[in-house]
Amino acid sequence: MISLKKVAILTINDDRNYGNRLQNYAVQEILSKYNCKVETINNQKDSVGMKIVKKKIKYFIKLLLPLKKCKRYNNFMRFNKKIKFSKKNIDENNIPKGLGKEYDVFFTGSDQVWNPTFGRMSDIDFLCFTNQTKRNSISASFGVSEIPDNLKEYYSKRLKEMNNISVREDRGKKIIEELTGRKDVEVLVDPTMMLSKEEWDMVSKKPKQIEKIRNKKYILNYFLGKLSETRKNEIARIAKENDCEIINILNQKDPFYVSGPSEFLWLEKNAFLICTDSFHSCVFALIYNKPFIVFNREDNKEKMNSRIDTLIKKFELENRRYNGINITEDNLKHNYNKAYKILELEIKKANEFLTKSLNIVD
Repeated sequence: MISLKKVAILTINDDRNYGNRLQNYAVQEILSKYNCKVETINNQKDSVGMKIVKKKIKYFIKLLLPLKKCKRYNNFMRFNKKIKFSKKNIDENNIPKGLGKEYDVFFTGSDQVWNPTFGRMSDIDFLCFTNQTKRNSISASFGVSEIPDNLKEYYSKRLKEMNNISVREDRGKKIIEELTGRKDVEVLVDPTMMLSKEEWDMVSKKPKQIEKIRNKKYILNYFLGKLSETRKNEIARIAKENDCEIINILNQKDPFYVSGPSEFLWLEKNAFLICTDSFHSCVFALIYNKPFIVFNREDNKEKMNSRIDTLIKKFELENRRYNGINITEDNLKHNYNKAYKILELEIKKANEFLTKSLNIVD
């Protein structure tokens, strides 16, 4: 395959979020397989000019915060070194001259790049600074089920101007069809699912803290929402019955809180059981063939469950849901053979979309 195209990724650059950093890396590696030179353009609000100096000053102030937060941040920065960043930064008020002509193809996504509630979205996320034929999205997400009325006209115009569009959820496809009439939108899996466990192993790293776990057997808790005492007690029961310790990776009091994306991958791969309300935690449990239990969010953020609902439905994993009462023996067992067959088809579908977007001819 001869490509040698120069390709740019624009996504949300969140240096504290496992899923965000891992999806950015995944998109880079997927596109690199097409013999493309791939770079991510740092796209953070107020990241250009004097404002970035102020941002760096704030960062050094943060270094005075507790040591665990600093170690965690440093582990994220180490992972970021695996991502090839452009020397140019971009924000809505400062678009580098000639940027649109510097790359052959642009991709926005994945992640919630089109979420109207984040307060960060702008024309940049629709790639308006470059020719329409270069504007593509990869597994982009709106993160909401409806676009506010006052933004519908804006979204309609910008989405019509996109070249090839792929989204992450069925609802995203429906939103675009309702706003633009376009029927050529593809629904693709999250890019993290397009890399094999062997490819993820290449950037995985064993946490030093694991040596303090007596028999290296643990349940990994990854909860973005609140965890009730009832659920805590139920997980503790299973841990005791199976001689496991419990790792609460997002709890600042836990030694494993300092883990970056590489350490997170190792913890997912080697867990006895994964208990989570996180989409990407479910994804990596599936990739690494580990039993996991999906808990609905307890903080009334129903929309945050939609990605997991789509994942569970698409890959026929309904038995992975917590029944609201207790963790059963069936939850500790798993067989993903059917899910892996579905994933093979989804990856093929995604590759067909990318071949079209990159305008590659065999």
